[in-house]
Amino acid sequence: MHVSRQLTSLRILRLVGCPPPSHDGHSGPVPADRESPMTRSETSPSRAQHPSPTQKPNTCCFCWCCCCSCSCLTVRSEDDKRGRRKAQETKLEPFPWETCPKPTMEEIKQWAQSFDKLMKNPGGRNKFREFLRTEYSEENMLFWLACEDLKNEINKSAIEEKARLIYEDYISILSPKEVSLDSRVREVINRRMQDPTPHIFEDAQLQIYTLMHRDSYPRFLNSSVYRSLVQGGSRSSSES
Repeated sequence: MHVSRQLTSLRILRLVGCPPPSHDGHSGPVPADRESPMTRSETSPSRAQHPSPTQKPNTCCFCWCCCCSCSCLTVRSEDDKRGRRKAQETKLEPFPWETCPKPTMEEIKQWAQSFDKLMKNPGGRNKFREFLRTEYSEENMLFWLACEDLKNEINKSAIEEKARLIYEDYISILSPKEVSLDSRVREVINRRMQDPTPHIFEDAQLQIYTLMHRDSYPRFLNSSVYRSLVQGGSRSSSES
């Protein structure tokens, strides 16, 4: 009977949140000097939440190093890209604009009659090249002119050097100025590069000539470049 009453009292104390009495009869909170070291460490918020003045903050050095490394790699990557772009720029000397007298009105009209007449005239080539530059396809004319220059070369070492530069500038797929050629023509050029001749690019030159004739020439005749030539020539004829 006495044991049953004690069990009932313990249940009531647990329900209301009061600590059960200790073996020595003390029913209140345990004095601090009698707490175990583990209990004191668990119930001491000041020691658990606030580090000592001598404790250093836990900085995430690994993340900082990773971010720094990524930034350095990004900068290095951009520098490498700029270096490659500089290396991919034209290997040939810039082809100069051809020196020629001012075209007459008769010549300007002949350029509209035939693409061959336009390309045979230095002034016509200059104006057509000026138009191609506005369409970002000037490399077609530059390649054609470089091939014409190579045909006039007779020195073997000069032929080999010019052929190599033309290949790197206009044939190589790594060049930003690569011209549009089919695979058959490219294969022929690759075979002939072992022993280049002044006419090594003859097939490629014809293909680019045909491309300019079919694609760019009609737009040139309708462009402001050609219309201004016609208008300027007409005014000169009327004044004279």
